[in-house]
Amino acid sequence: MRRPNIDTERLTRHFRDMCRVRAFEEAALKALAEGLVPGPLHPSIGQEACASGVCANLECDDLLLSTHRGHGHTLAKGADPEAMMRELLGRAGGCCGGKGGSMHIADFGVGMLGANGVVGANIEIAAGAAHAVKLLGDGRIVTCIFGDGAVNRGPFLEGLNWARIFDLPVLFVCEDNTFAATTRTAAVTAGPGPAARAESLGISPVGVDGNDVLAVDEAVRDLVQAIRAGGGPRFLHVKTYRLTGHTATDAAPYRTTEEVDAQWALDPIARCGAELEAAGITAETLDAIRTAAANEMDAALEAAKAAPWPDLSLAFTDVQDIGAPVPAGPGPLAGIEHVRASTPPIAPGGTA
Repeated sequence: MRRPNIDTERLTRHFRDMCRVRAFEEAALKALAEGLVPGPLHPSIGQEACASGVCANLECDDLLLSTHRGHGHTLAKGADPEAMMRELLGRAGGCCGGKGGSMHIADFGVGMLGANGVVGANIEIAAGAAHAVKLLGDGRIVTCIFGDGAVNRGPFLEGLNWARIFDLPVLFVCEDNTFAATTRTAAVTAGPGPAARAESLGISPVGVDGNDVLAVDEAVRDLVQAIRAGGGPRFLHVKTYRLTGHTATDAAPYRTTEEVDAQWALDPIARCGAELEAAGITAETLDAIRTAAANEMDAALEAAKAAPWPDLSLAFTDVQDIGAPVPAGPGPLAGIEHVRASTPPIAPGGTA
């Protein structure tokens, strides 16, 4: 059933952004199949509505923290897909110089402080970033996206508690795909779940259908406005589903084919497309958007494959060595000064 008064231009942008995220993931899977991606790959296929719905409400200089499943968030925040693909392949010109790879992708130029391979660690980093933003008073906000498995880890309690105590300008987004890696989160999570835990810390939660991009967009818009107005931290519980395994090589035998097929029927891109068609956008227009997204990401992959490897002379940039501790009293190491690497640290994608 068509919703009244749909902003078709905004919904079309969401459709385009979600198609780009999926096309990027599909191109990354091609690269992995060709043996070009070192390390694991965590696709976000099926979770595109969260990436688009959240990031559409953020300014370029707002800050974002993501998970090991962070390609979609990074792309939706405005990162260059070719630089991202080069990063996945470990090539020169990657957004982190080819050193971060899939699980630690970042782009400071668009406020993306980084994905994180340590489950829940981004929550505390986000609290720290939000505290810095509040002290600076520059009007920015911080958004932290994490999975439902992260609510069982210590950083969830510590990060949300800190944010509430100091009324920090941070939006916590629990991207709940019902699995913590290969384990159903409900089987290892006591109590009513993520929203109740946030509420217990004094942060009022909002729940939303994470496969409905308009619902995510509208919820985030209200939450972001409240945060910018000085309302302190907010919590969004996004209920979604990943349509692939935990990693690209995970066949997901822990769930049935029937379960996955039922979830494909709720595919956020297909739902968005159906709503646009009901609003008068032609199927040909939507097909053209899908094709353009696929072509863009295939071109990004080809460019990344043709890119050179980083120069070996850059291996120890971004690394700091302060030397061995200096003993307080006389001894064989007394007087030895701390030594720092000759090349100073650089920001992702930047220069020394």
